Amino acid sequence: MKILVYSMNFWPEPTSTGKYSGEMAAWLASRGHQVRAIAAPPYYPEWKIAKGYSGFRYKREQNEGVDVRRCPAWIPANPNGMKRILCMLLFSMTCGWEAFKSLFWRPDVVIVVEPPISCAPVAWLFARLGRAKTWLHIQDFEVDAALQLGMLRLGVLQKFAIAADRFITQRFDRRSTISMRMMDKMAEKTSDESRNVLFPNWVDCGQIHPLPESSFRESLNLPASQKIALYAGNIGKKQGLEILIDAARLLQHRSDLTFVICGNGAAFKHIHSLGNELANIEWLPVQPFDKLNDLLNLADVHLLPQKAGAADLVMPSKLTGMLASGIAVLATADEGTQVYEVVQQIGKVVPPESAEQFAAALEELIDSPGDLDRFGLKARAIAEDTLGREAILGRFEQELLACSLGRTSTRVAAVT
Repeated sequence: MKILVYSMNFWPEPTSTGKYSGEMAAWLASRGHQVRAIAAPPYYPEWKIAKGYSGFRYKREQNEGVDVRRCPAWIPANPNGMKRILCMLLFSMTCGWEAFKSLFWRPDVVIVVEPPISCAPVAWLFARLGRAKTWLHIQDFEVDAALQLGMLRLGVLQKFAIAADRFITQRFDRRSTISMRMMDKMAEKTSDESRNVLFPNWVDCGQIHPLPESSFRESLNLPASQKIALYAGNIGKKQGLEILIDAARLLQHRSDLTFVICGNGAAFKHIHSLGNELANIEWLPVQPFDKLNDLLNLADVHLLPQKAGAADLVMPSKLTGMLASGIAVLATADEGTQVYEVVQQIGKVVPPESAEQFAAALEELIDSPGDLDRFGLKARAIAEDTLGREAILGRFEQELLACSLGRTSTRVAAVT
C-alpha cells in the first residue's frame, strides 16, 4: 500500500506531535508499505529551523524507510496567534508542489495530521484527483483551542475558522483523534460518526521504563534525598506554565523540593523571565531522544499543567511517557475531562490555574512516599496494558487497509 503523510511537524523532537507522525510513518514502512511524508523543515519546539535545513528550499531525505519531502516554511521567532496562522497558511501553499507531484505517485491513502488544519484542503483536493482515500488525524483541535485561549478574537475570523474547520473535517473518508473526549468533540463537527476512529498516542514501554536512579541528579548536583517535580515538554501558551512558577514561589520554604523545567517553545522567554530568580527551579534545554528515559526518571512527580478549558481539546502527548516511566503525576484539569479521569488514578488533579491548590497537592504527594509508589505502579500498569505501540499501530494498519479498500470503519478502540 502507498501511504502519503502530511505533517508539518515531522520528527525529530521526542515528545511532540512530530514524533508520533514520524514514528507512525517509520512503523508502516517497516511493515512493507511505501511511505512518503510531506513536511516542513524541523523547527519545533524552538520555533527555529534546525541546522542543516533551509526555510527557502525543498529538500528530500530518507529516514527509517520513509521518503521525506521537506518544503519551504516561514517560522516566526515569536509566534503569536496571527503569526502562527500565517506560518501554517504559507506552508500549505509551499507543500502544494509536492502534493501535485504526488498525483503521479498515486498513493492509496493520504493522511493529514492536524495541526495544521490548513494543509487539509490541499491534501484532500489532490488525493481526490488521484482517487486516493483520505484520512484526517487530529492531535489537537487547534481552532477550538485557539478560540478557547483567546488567540482568535476577530468575530468574522472566528466564524470563518469554525465553518471552514467543520466543512473540511466532514470531507475525509476517515477522521481520527487520540482520546474518547476528543472523539465526542469530533462527533459534534461531523454528521457521519461511522467514519470517526479512535487512534490514541502510544508509548514504547521498552524504551521508556522505570530506572533505579537518573544520571541527571548528579549533573544537577541534586542529592538522592531531594524531591524533584519535573515538567518536560513544549513551553507554549496552552500549557499554562505560569502555575509552575507561582507554585515554586509558594514552596520556596521546602528546601527538600526542586522544580526542574526542561524544554523550549514559543513562551519560553516569558516563563523563564517569571521564574529565573527562584533558586528552587532548575532549567534544562530540550534533551535528545536517547536521554529521554533518563530525564523522565529524574522525577519524583511529573507535572502536567494546562490552561482552563483545554483538557478535552488537546490530550497531552507527553502523558504517555509519564505513564511508562512509572512515576506519579500532578495535573490541572476539570472534573469529567479525560485528563482528569486518567491522572486521578495515578496522582492528583487540581483545577486549572490555581497555584495554591497545585502547590498544596504537590506537598501532599512528596510527603506521602507510599502514595508515590502506589501511583507509580499503577501508571506503569496502564502504559503496559493499554498504550503499547505494536497493538495500537497494528489496529491502525488494519483500519488503513479497510479505508483503502473502501470498507466500513472497524472503529479502532483502545483505553487511554
